[in-house]
Order: sequence, then structure tokens, then C-alpha cells
Amino acid sequence: MNVLFLCTGNSCRSIYAEAVFNYLTETRHHAWSAGSHATGEVNPLTLIWLESEGIPTRGLASKSWDDLDVQPDVVITVCDNAAGEACPLFLGRAVRAHWGVPDPSNAEGSEAEIEAAFASTFTALRQRVKAMLTLPLNDLSSDELSSALEKIHHRLSQEEGETP
Repeated sequence: MNVLFLCTGNSCRSIYAEAVFNYLTETRHHAWSAGSHATGEVNPLTLIWLESEGIPTRGLASKSWDDLDVQPDVVITVCDNAAGEACPLFLGRAVRAHWGVPDPSNAEGSEAEIEAAFASTFTALRQRVKAMLTLPLNDLSSDELSSALEKIHHRLSQEEGETP
């Protein structure tokens, strides 16, 4: 199964999700990330955070969805609608789900507050990816998979005290 994590800039959240998914799934499935308006650069704090968690960062890059050489089976957008972010709409054939999480790249404040924003986003995405990987991905219909992915986000958002 090919999974695409999609956001606007592809500098942090979708990179986190791609790296965590590929780290946890080993070789069963594969994830990519892209942006509708990719910044062309991964946020350095994203790479630092991934490395501190023991997750490989080699090959991670900010790229446009126009540059993908793979047809995704699943597309998960990670834009934060609650913050008024415009989330890209993937028009290809794929199961779609939305896991809106705040963009830590926009965090302001002290170094500790910014680090906490990156940690919170990383933790939220890691929990969602881990829950996704407990699903029988190859056995679910498209509708069942889409519903299951949305339920994961809804449940975890409630546990995190956020509005899904």
C-alpha cells in the first residue's frame, strides 16, 4: 500500500508522518509526503526532532505533489482547518482521510514553547500512524479504511482535548 501524507508546505507535519510511517511499517507498506505549494526545504527543527526520536531522516525532502512518481492508494491531509489553513484537495483516485494537526512551524514564543509545539505535533502524528498500522490495511474496503482513518483522528483528537 502506498500512502501519501499531504499538506501545503511539506516542511514539517507531512514529513513527520512520512518518516514515522516508514520507520514503523518496515517494508509492508510505504509512505511519501508532498505539498501543494512545497517550501522546498524541510524545517530544520523537524529533522532534529525526528533524529532525537531515533527515526532516520535520510532522503526526506520537501517536494511538490507534482513531482511524485507514485500513485497513492491512501491520501491523508494533515492541514489544520481549525487554524484556517487551506488544505489541498487531492483529485486522484485514492482513499482519503483528514488528520488536521497544528503546524509547529508557525509556533511563536520562547525556545521551550516552540520545542513543545514540535513535540506535540510529532506525538499526535505518531499516535495516529501507530493506530493506522494496527488496522488490517489490506483487508478493508476503501470506505471502511476511510472511515477507520477518520475515527482514529477523531478519537485521538478528543483524547488530546482538541476539536477534530
